Amino acid sequence: MAMAATAPYAFGAPATAQRRRFALIGVGGNGTGTAPVGQKFADLTALCDVDVGHLDRGNRLLCGGKADLYADYREVLARGDIDLVQISVPDHWHTKILIEAMRAGKDAYCEKPLTLTIDEGKQVRRVQQETGRVVQVGTQQRSSFNLFNKALAIIADGRLGKLKRITVGIDAGAWSPEIPVAEPAKGFDWERWLGPAPLVDHRFLKDPKGKTFTNGHTQFRWWYEYSGGKLTDWGAHHVDIAMLGIAAAGQNNDPTSVGGTAEHYVEFKDGVPTRHDRYNTAHAFNLDVTFAGGDVVLNIRHDVDNGILFEGDAGRLFVNRGKLVGKPVEGLRADPLPEDALSKVYRGMPIEGNDRDAHWANLMYSIERRTLPISDVHSHMKMLNVCHLAGICCRLGRTIHWDQATEQITGDPLAASMMSRPYRAGYQIEG
Repeated sequence: MAMAATAPYAFGAPATAQRRRFALIGVGGNGTGTAPVGQKFADLTALCDVDVGHLDRGNRLLCGGKADLYADYREVLARGDIDLVQISVPDHWHTKILIEAMRAGKDAYCEKPLTLTIDEGKQVRRVQQETGRVVQVGTQQRSSFNLFNKALAIIADGRLGKLKRITVGIDAGAWSPEIPVAEPAKGFDWERWLGPAPLVDHRFLKDPKGKTFTNGHTQFRWWYEYSGGKLTDWGAHHVDIAMLGIAAAGQNNDPTSVGGTAEHYVEFKDGVPTRHDRYNTAHAFNLDVTFAGGDVVLNIRHDVDNGILFEGDAGRLFVNRGKLVGKPVEGLRADPLPEDALSKVYRGMPIEGNDRDAHWANLMYSIERRTLPISDVHSHMKMLNVCHLAGICCRLGRTIHWDQATEQITGDPLAASMMSRPYRAGYQIEG
């Protein structure tokens, strides 16, 4: 019996499982925003951050002032009574901490984007296979059953026909004025925050309207030294769903090239920004990704509505975090999806909760069974590599060609060299 499209999908309550103990590494805004969801499933007993202010605030908000506090994540990983870590540090720290956590026998919830570079993704995947640790990437749209999963189910049921074009809107990047050198706030270990990244001065500015600009907390997203801008921020969410949609349609989603145009607020030489006193990630972009099947193009741009527009030869639909619309969606009233449609796109795993709650429930389910969660590091990196390739395309201003079989950039030695970054002495990534 088909499920009536006019009635809301029924999402079960979060699963009750044996309580585990987890630690939050990175107690900034996103860390404190996501950790309360994890607390529904496990006991948060330790907090770690290089900023004393973050630790104090997080301890009050999350743990009633009772958590064990650490400045060095290695002390957390050395604790035998912690089973799981939530990694919510800036992007340039993700890989190092995650690899060391897996080596220490910890399962993990790691925020997206999983890595700063393509080669870091290869390291993470290898260590996950070697250790068998369960890692859920924080792309919670994979557990959004009433919006993104429903869109994938519609595509998988053939309602759009053969996909021709997908447009991913991820908004424009940020602008900043020149940001002067400034002393870090008291209790903020700037050198440790930089970690694997180059040693540079801390910068901070508050304008007359109270808006802050910095190369540290909250604004690290707009510096290639620490992140990839919008392409690895919103891109890690929406490009992910777009590529899952190609696979759901039964088409080839092995990327072959990324080309197009981009604009930055600073000049670049050989892919490296020539100024270091203002935001340097791309603020405008119009990029086309091609795939081995040759029958679908993925367009990533800043100047359309945030979300994903799927266009096939039989219909089109648009989905974002607020809506799912299009004639194939309207058609569900008269011709509902099969009862198992959502289950199929969720790999047959339990549908418990929705969005972040469901994502954490899926992690706990996967930990209990020692199996890959819905947002595993391997499928995540295939998508994230497209976002990284897009960033390299923007920085060099030319089309980048990719061999999925070897996971290498081809025909462009400079671009290929940008698949990795040098690490500062003392912060190398082992493994």
